[in-house]
Amino acid sequence: MDLLSGTYIFAVLLACVVFHSGAQEKNYTIREEMPENVLIGDLLKDLNLSLIPNKSLTTAMQFKLVYKTGDVPLIRIEEDTGEIFTTGARIDREKLCAGIPRDEHCFYEVEVAILPDEIFRLVKIRFLIEDINDNAPLFPATVINISIPENSAINSKYTLPAAVDPDVGINGVQNYELIKSQNIFGLDVIETPEGDKMPQLIVQKELDREEKDTYVMKVKVEDGGFPQRSSTAILQVSVTDTNDNHPVFKETEIEVSIPENAPVGTSVTQLHATDADIGENAKIHFSFSNLVSNIARRLFHLNATTGLITIKEPLDREETPNHKLLVLASDGGLMPARAMVLVNVTDVNDNVPSIDIRYIVNPVNDTVVLSENIPLNTKIALITVTDKDADHNGRVTCFTDHEIPFRLRPVFSNQFLLETAAYLDYESTKEYAIKLLAADAGKPPLNQSAMLFIKVKDENDNAPVFTQSFVTVSIPENNSPGIQLTKVSAMDADSGPNAKINYLLGPDAPPEFSLDCRTGMLTVVKKLDREKEDKYLFTILAKDNGVPPLTSNVTVFVSIIDQNDNSPVFTHNEYNFYVPENLPRHGTVGLITVTDPDYGDNSAVTLSILDENDDFTIDSQTGVIRPNISFDREKQESYTFYVKAEDGGRVSRSSSAKVTINVVDVNDNKPVFIVPPSNCSYELVLPSTNPGTVVFQVIAVDNDTGMNAEVRYSIVGGNTRDLFAIDQETGNITLMEKCDVTDLGLHRVLVKANDLGQPDSLFSVVIVNLFVNESVTNATLINELVRKSTEAPVTPNTEIADVSSPTSDYVKILVAAVAGTITVVVVIFITAVVRCRQAPHLKAAQKNKQNSEWATPNPENRQMIMMKKKKKKKKHSPKNLLLNFVTIEETKADDVDSDGNRVTLDLPIDLEEQTMGKYNWVTTPTTFKPDSPDLARHYKSASPQPAFQIQPETPLNSKHHIIQELPLDNTFVACDSISKCSSSSSDPYSVSDCGYPVTTFEVPVSVHTRPPMKEVVRSCTPMKESTTMEIWIHPQPQMDLANEFNMNITLIEQIISALLKSRQVFNPICFNHHIF
Repeated sequence: MDLLSGTYIFAVLLACVVFHSGAQEKNYTIREEMPENVLIGDLLKDLNLSLIPNKSLTTAMQFKLVYKTGDVPLIRIEEDTGEIFTTGARIDREKLCAGIPRDEHCFYEVEVAILPDEIFRLVKIRFLIEDINDNAPLFPATVINISIPENSAINSKYTLPAAVDPDVGINGVQNYELIKSQNIFGLDVIETPEGDKMPQLIVQKELDREEKDTYVMKVKVEDGGFPQRSSTAILQVSVTDTNDNHPVFKETEIEVSIPENAPVGTSVTQLHATDADIGENAKIHFSFSNLVSNIARRLFHLNATTGLITIKEPLDREETPNHKLLVLASDGGLMPARAMVLVNVTDVNDNVPSIDIRYIVNPVNDTVVLSENIPLNTKIALITVTDKDADHNGRVTCFTDHEIPFRLRPVFSNQFLLETAAYLDYESTKEYAIKLLAADAGKPPLNQSAMLFIKVKDENDNAPVFTQSFVTVSIPENNSPGIQLTKVSAMDADSGPNAKINYLLGPDAPPEFSLDCRTGMLTVVKKLDREKEDKYLFTILAKDNGVPPLTSNVTVFVSIIDQNDNSPVFTHNEYNFYVPENLPRHGTVGLITVTDPDYGDNSAVTLSILDENDDFTIDSQTGVIRPNISFDREKQESYTFYVKAEDGGRVSRSSSAKVTINVVDVNDNKPVFIVPPSNCSYELVLPSTNPGTVVFQVIAVDNDTGMNAEVRYSIVGGNTRDLFAIDQETGNITLMEKCDVTDLGLHRVLVKANDLGQPDSLFSVVIVNLFVNESVTNATLINELVRKSTEAPVTPNTEIADVSSPTSDYVKILVAAVAGTITVVVVIFITAVVRCRQAPHLKAAQKNKQNSEWATPNPENRQMIMMKKKKKKKKHSPKNLLLNFVTIEETKADDVDSDGNRVTLDLPIDLEEQTMGKYNWVTTPTTFKPDSPDLARHYKSASPQPAFQIQPETPLNSKHHIIQELPLDNTFVACDSISKCSSSSSDPYSVSDCGYPVTTFEVPVSVHTRPPMKEVVRSCTPMKESTTMEIWIHPQPQMDLANEFNMNITLIEQIISALLKSRQVFNPICFNHHIF
């Protein structure tokens, strides 16, 4: 961690040092022939400019390439990011570095200025141009002719002209190859001390000129670049006579120096070579090797006979400082001698220094325009002075000719920055002509001068100043457009266009005002309304014509004076209040809200009721309306009057609004059924009716209004089998299932109609009698049955009165006759037994009741009279004897719940079992509870036959007493036509429409048995449910017991006869053997 911290601190210090020095160098390496827009480097990152200490910069950091006018730069730099890219100019190393030795590096240099002045620095960038294999090696000629003596020994070597490749390194010549040598010649490659590769032809077989004097083959040369480049030349070998001595140079390496101003023809050096041969073979010929550059061949001349090298053209050290001349000495043989002459061109002060001006601030028509308020040390241009001479002759200094507010600051060798040394003042000096002088250190020195023109630009450095810091003005509303409010003025210390002021409204100024841009006069252009806007606060700007213009502002406050130009405004044009009819007097009806957009007294509103309405009062300030009367919707449903609102202006204004008070209904009426009109009507439903058919529609109306009059229908009783369903909105009663035989008869459906009143809903009920049958064979009987059944309450069970179809009447009559005969036999047997017993026996039998607990429903108040057990010891009789006897219990006359004296008869169990065993008796457990209603009191039929009633008895202990349960559907029982049709206790579901005279007896007698298991007399006809019948006997006041039972027998016979005559059969008919 310490090492990293130390490294960071060192980097920051290094950045600071570099920053303060103002000059820096950066090296990059690029390849030649690179395409355009290739990223080379990033100065921002590579120079660690992020480590520059924080400074407040006037502008963003900028990188500017500094180059001489007219030059085509090989690279470009992004001014905002510092990224360096290649341009479209070709980067050709062979062209850029044509005058330097092949073994030296090739560089390209540019300068980059980093702006702004706060962080200015000049960066010299050196690009090392790497060679690529863009040139193929080439032989000096496409056909190479060489002569070889015929006496050449095997493995003799003869030098071939070397191929030239402008590329360097691996991209230069690397290999030679001989093609189609016919195994006569071979090829060897040697490397010279200078690193050049020379091909040598090797003789592999003996030659014989007489046999063959010419050989033709190909020589191929290859470089080592990628992709590899090559070329070929035709090699033609001529076999000659033998020359066995080679020329020899006296000196193989010669180095000479010659001044660059040496005249043409000056001798450079004299080469000497000797040959031991004589004659033609000893004649030496001097020549330049083909490896000598074209520049050297152009500048120097070699005498082929003498070997003297002279200057052929003027030398220029600045172009090429040294030359390598490879000289060959040949006697006509194949192995010439080689000598290297190194010519060093010495410098002469023959070049005048040059001044290169590269502008950092872009000039306009070769003139730099500077603002008078630019800061100190602003960089203007990069001055580069160069001298092609060397050493002292090339050392150049640069300076200006007189005192000016500018200076030259050296950054690199022979490079200077021209920057401001003092503040510029346009008023004192408007332009400068700077003479730059450059002189070298030669003897005598040479100098050069250049002119740089700078023009100072005046700046707008003074903003206008208003004469007032805050402007306040008032104006009444409803003004006429075009009224002048006030005039504003400002002064500017500048001169000329910079002092010319224009006035304009600020961006927050409303459109109601306008301003003269020259005079500063503020005018109201629209009619003002204080109710929309009571004050305006905005700014006025004063702007001069400088570039950039300077502005100042002043705040203007305009207050609007109110006038009574608005009448009071009600929140509604008409007010409708809804109050319940039970609202107390002086209660709150509603609130009237009035507004007046005016201000002060003009907005003070007083309320009153027009036309002196005494029924209501209104608070003049709050607008609360209260009644002075009590409401009754039935007398008057609504009240209408007008309320006046008047303001307190000097000339008051008023308005009025209509007020309607609606008396809202209270839910005080129950729905009333229209259809059916009463509980005594009925509707015929055919058994063939399809499910989903509407069989009846109930209609109820409600005298209330609104939701209180909305009626919903529902079935609340008499539909336990879900045979029918009702639509809660329309009242349509729909048949839900297909009717079968067990569904025939009368169905009493209890329909409830309730309203939607709030908070409490009211309702009414009606009994809908639906008679399911093929037809009405006995309409009088059905009407009487419906009328009589209205007294009985509707239970969740459906009572079925089956009026048989004609096809089944005879079977039912036969079953009824059999049942009647059995009943008569039972009654006669009971009468005989009773006559054999005296009153004491009856009393003793009553005391010896075992395990009996009896409760007889009281038809008056539905209370049960519990017969408590009397635990007494008695003697047990044999099982084959009569164990129990008929018990006759006399009811007290003073019992409030009794209709008269009642006698209870207990039959012997054995006798009862024997009698019942002869017939098809069925036992059905009861589900009655002690608090069951007195069904005998309410379920009565309208039969015209002699009076008898079928009344259920409800035991408290089903273990000892089980009787027939009443059917689950609505049930009707036989009732004497002269009996009273209505019950003494009111039933909410029954309506009494008949009043017949009542004939009763004082002593009703109830006869029942008390065996451990009770059986019920039922018919053999298949039946779904059973009907329990209670028989009431009305004896004469003074009649003995025997006469009473004789009368009962006669009464039963009359009942059976009446049933047969009326063809009315109960299906199923079941007599409970408890006879009351």
